[in-house]
Amino acid sequence: VGTAYTFATEKNQYGELWVWGNNSYGALGQNSTVKYSSPVQIPGTTWKTLSTGGGDNAYHAAAIKVDGTLYMWGDGSQGQLGNNSTNPENYSSPIQVPGTTWKYISGRGSNIATKTDNTLWTWGTNTKGQLGQNNITKYSSPAQIPGTNWSIANKHTISFGAMTTYAIKTDNTLWVMGYNHKGQAAQNNTSPENYSSPTQIPGTTWAAISSFTYGTIATKTDGTLWSWGLNEYGQLGVNDRTNRSSPIQVGTDTTWGILNAAVSRRGVAAIKTDGTLWQWGSNTNGGMGGTGTRSSPTQIPGTTWKEVGIGDDGSRIAVKTDGTMWAWGDNAKGQLGQNNETEYNSPVQIPGTSWFSVSARRLMSMAIKQI
Repeated sequence: VGTAYTFATEKNQYGELWVWGNNSYGALGQNSTVKYSSPVQIPGTTWKTLSTGGGDNAYHAAAIKVDGTLYMWGDGSQGQLGNNSTNPENYSSPIQVPGTTWKYISGRGSNIATKTDNTLWTWGTNTKGQLGQNNITKYSSPAQIPGTNWSIANKHTISFGAMTTYAIKTDNTLWVMGYNHKGQAAQNNTSPENYSSPTQIPGTTWAAISSFTYGTIATKTDGTLWSWGLNEYGQLGVNDRTNRSSPIQVGTDTTWGILNAAVSRRGVAAIKTDGTLWQWGSNTNGGMGGTGTRSSPTQIPGTTWKEVGIGDDGSRIAVKTDGTMWAWGDNAKGQLGQNNETEYNSPVQIPGTSWFSVSARRLMSMAIKQI
């Protein structure tokens, strides 16, 4: 693929890690549970990659440094911090997960991560077999899924949804594990309800994936966008609210590239290769401006958007190619970084001009600033 599809985080960029918003369970890594409505720094200057994904019960966070070390903090009650313990349940400062070759991580109530040797690892709660270990046993340390051909081409070759996990291999095949009650396993069925081992989704040209609650969007190597699963709020982007148990193409565009997107329980935000930003699904708390849901992609003004995050609360955060960072939507816990808790239905700037990577969690936001 061309350079237009390259993520900001794939370049030689690294820097300071900043967090703000809700701090339940110590999810801001500040050694406290005090919420912050403006960005505060987590120690260190070599942070490179943030965790993708989030969820209504995801009060933990993760980030990877340039040296391949992985750190996690927040809620650890289900072993989701990967430190072989659930006692204490919560950590309000970053703790290291063993290993020095971590590449990308996606988390919700559990986690899926890749290493630089193309291996795939999962840990945390496993009630629906979402860890792909052929059981429903909880794991408090990373457990490997067989194979050494899992893709690390971009940070969206793995995704953790609501009790459903996805991963792409180097041959561009896509695999699913876990819950299927809304057809989110893309097997053209809703039964069996659970898949506890990796199961292939049809196709051999998958490039990137991002999963929301009981549904998914994904791109293929030809730049087309596809979706399946729950569609209660039009989050599949196909101009209706009908659930799908097999992938359906969103529009006819071939400019979605290698999917620079973020998803939440009910909404989706994605950037095309021309730098335009699009949203659809629920319009919770003004996240898309105006009122009402959107069942087809709707553009946010601007043509220089680079990376986007979306919280399950309806907040959005995004960076532009000039290094500026913008936020909008729900702000109940100060997650828009404006030093207040005022809701904004159009983008407002967060100070700074050297931001390059963002992620939104449950009522909180994270970003890396280049130094």
